[in-house]
Amino acid sequence: MIAILQNAFLTIVPFLVVITIIVTVHELGHFVTARVFGVAIDCFSIGFGRALVSWRDRAGVEWRIAWMPLGGYVKFAGDENVASVPDRENLAAMRARIVAAEGPGAERRYLQFKPLWQRALIVVAGPAANFLLAIALFSIIFATVGVPSTPFSIAAVEPASAAARAGFSVGDRIVAADGRRISGFEDLRQYLMPRDGVPIDFKVLRGGQTLHLLATPSRGQEPTGFGGTQNKGILGVQPKPDGVWRYVRPNPFAAVGLGVTRTWDVLETTTFYLGRIVTGRVSLGQLHGFVGMAKASGAITKQAIADAPRDPAEQILGVVVNLLGFAALISVSIGFMNLLPMPVLDGGHLVFYAYEWIARRPLDARVQAAGYRVGLALLVGLMLFANLHDLPLTRMFHFFGSLFS
Repeated sequence: MIAILQNAFLTIVPFLVVITIIVTVHELGHFVTARVFGVAIDCFSIGFGRALVSWRDRAGVEWRIAWMPLGGYVKFAGDENVASVPDRENLAAMRARIVAAEGPGAERRYLQFKPLWQRALIVVAGPAANFLLAIALFSIIFATVGVPSTPFSIAAVEPASAAARAGFSVGDRIVAADGRRISGFEDLRQYLMPRDGVPIDFKVLRGGQTLHLLATPSRGQEPTGFGGTQNKGILGVQPKPDGVWRYVRPNPFAAVGLGVTRTWDVLETTTFYLGRIVTGRVSLGQLHGFVGMAKASGAITKQAIADAPRDPAEQILGVVVNLLGFAALISVSIGFMNLLPMPVLDGGHLVFYAYEWIARRPLDARVQAAGYRVGLALLVGLMLFANLHDLPLTRMFHFFGSLFS
């Protein structure tokens, strides 16, 4: 029983910390930008449900810490329509109510009456905050832990592999893939991961000459921290370290530059992977939800503890560093997903704003509400699918069955 509780603690607590920080930063992006433009805000909540602690600041904003630590939200004054974009008739009625209660000109403090460009920036600020968080986290890791310096050459080429077909030889050094710099074998592995069956142009150094070899990685599988396995691209080469593998600490400015580059690489890989899912080249089973993220955060925590069995301080440092990297990856994903053009997401609000900019009037509230319901149904369905896929249902059935056998 103690082992079960310990396992649950190491899985759930790191996940809750990571997801709460990421979603709170996302909502802070909306909040800070809205405050810059003078928008009236009713509430900012860390967590959902009943408030455990609450207070009001000088601007009248209620700050809450709620009992369910799964993110948070910001509530703008007058934000009653499900799509947050009232149509022309609703805007007129809202203006009348605000003027009657607060006096002429008070409506200019409300989000719904702000210029279109300000509203759009407030919406974009949420995902932008996620990208900035990822840059900050990656930069901190690079500035403190360092960047792995792992130069390598090819020690062996597997027969009948993608590398063998492309003409790779022992001693070759891979320095770039599709124009992206490859500084170590881990860079190569990460680039290959989502690109099975995709031709890649490799820049190779061989005997003082620079060659370009076109290889199409084959498909393999490997265990994943989310549980189960995932597809990966396999080139078919074995690395040989060229010198000592070590970590190099860049200066703070270089670390930020590397943080930007890493964030862009993760975003590019995310869009590429999503495109492969949409086109059917990757199974929907590769999608993961909150359950999968909890599993991954738990696996990361346990691995960091296992790597330093006799040093609690090193265990804590390892957990923190690994979770920072994991949080950066999830933050990029959440920022990107929120920009998708679904009415329930930030991207859906931008679609409504684009219509308003073109038509010079807001979309009819009934159409917005219908789009919101459809978007919500699609999002909930996708989340249910992803989370059910992450659940070890067979083992659960066996466990509960054993209780009554």
